[in-house]
Order: sequence, then C-alpha cells, then structure tokens
Amino acid sequence: MHDQLEFEIDHKPDFSMLRLTLREGQQVFAEPSAMVSMDTEVELRSGLKGGLLKSLGRGLGGESVIINTYTSHRDGAEVVFAPGPMGDMQHYRLNGNRLLLQRGAYVANSSGVEVDGKWGGFKGMFSGEGMVLLQAKGNGDLFFNTYGSIIEVDVSGGYFVDTGYIVAFEDTLDYNVTVLPGLSVGSKFKSFLFGGEGLVCQFKGHGKLWIQSRALNPYLSFVHPFRPQKQKQ
Repeated sequence: MHDQLEFEIDHKPDFSMLRLTLREGQQVFAEPSAMVSMDTEVELRSGLKGGLLKSLGRGLGGESVIINTYTSHRDGAEVVFAPGPMGDMQHYRLNGNRLLLQRGAYVANSSGVEVDGKWGGFKGMFSGEGMVLLQAKGNGDLFFNTYGSIIEVDVSGGYFVDTGYIVAFEDTLDYNVTVLPGLSVGSKFKSFLFGGEGLVCQFKGHGKLWIQSRALNPYLSFVHPFRPQKQKQ
C-alpha cells in the first residue's frame, strides 16, 4: 500500500531499534526523545497533533502531548528510533480497527493512524499501573515497545494477565481489572487499594494480546534494598 512504511527492527529482543526508510513526501510521527538519528533530507517539526483534546488524552495515557513529525524530502531517507525501556519493539498494521496500549508503550506511527487516550472507567481506577489506556485507530502502521521481551498471545475465550505485564491488545477483547480467583477477602481488599499481588486484567473474547517478560515495579522492588544509604552524622 502507498502509505505503508518500509522498516526494520534491529537488535531484538533486548535493545530494539526501529529503522525506517521513507519515500519523498512520506511522514512518520513519533514520541519526543525517541529519535536516534536521521538523514539531513528529513525535516523535523514538533507540535500538537489531532487538536488539544486528543493531545491531552495522550498525556493522560502516559505519553507526551507533543508529537514529532518527520517528513522526507527524498526517496530512501532514513530515520532511526529507540524507546526508553530496555526491551523489544513490535509492529502492528491497523486496518480500520483499534489497538489499545498500556501507558508508555507508544513509539511511532504512519499517516492514517490516530493515537489518543481512553479512560478505562471504574475498572481501570484500581489497576495499580494506571490503566488510562492509549488507543490507536485508523489505517496504517503502528510501533510500540516493551520492557523485556514481547510475547504474543492469541486469546480465545478467557485469559488472566497481571496488570504490570500488559503491553497492548486488540479491541475485539473485553477486559476487566479484578483479582485472581481464590484470594481471601482481605487479600482482595488489599489488592484493590494498593495494587498488591493478585491484581490482574481478565480478558474475554477473541483477539491478540501482547505481554512483556518483565515489569518495572517488581524490578524496582528488587533493587530497592541495594540502593546507597545516606550515612548518619
């Protein structure tokens, strides 16, 4: 298709980089600070995209309200992107459908794709991970990143995922934030209030789901005891 991006994802799965080769006049949109390098024939502009409300929606979804626009002025011009987390990157082709992304997962998209925020409602308020989601819709290419390796799951029926490991899922899946079956009443109450162990997202239906092999909060809990301590005088 005319608007389809030519791309390669290098250095998978630990330190992935997205390499795009653009045609003259072709554009790509990306989060600020993601650009690693670009040819001199690529023009960069920063600003709001999709109006104030959609920009604010991206902000609520954990992304910047500013989007960088890269426009190529010759065939074969290259732009390279790398996300902040150490991990993998995934390409998804939207064809009039919608993909929901966990906060911080968005990297870049082609023309024809809109990215803004989607409030998860009451079911998202107690996730412990901020389930104000990003939604990408339209027709075009989308790229998103993970912390750790990425795992694609074909859901058919039902599936549980800890909220900290969700990356993206198709809108054909219904979801609800809950606790694992079998926990005591006290454990359930603690999970809802503090995002404790056992708080999960229950998916139902048929569609694709992407999860990551690592989550940030467990890593921070692991390194916390080893942090430097200030000596008392």
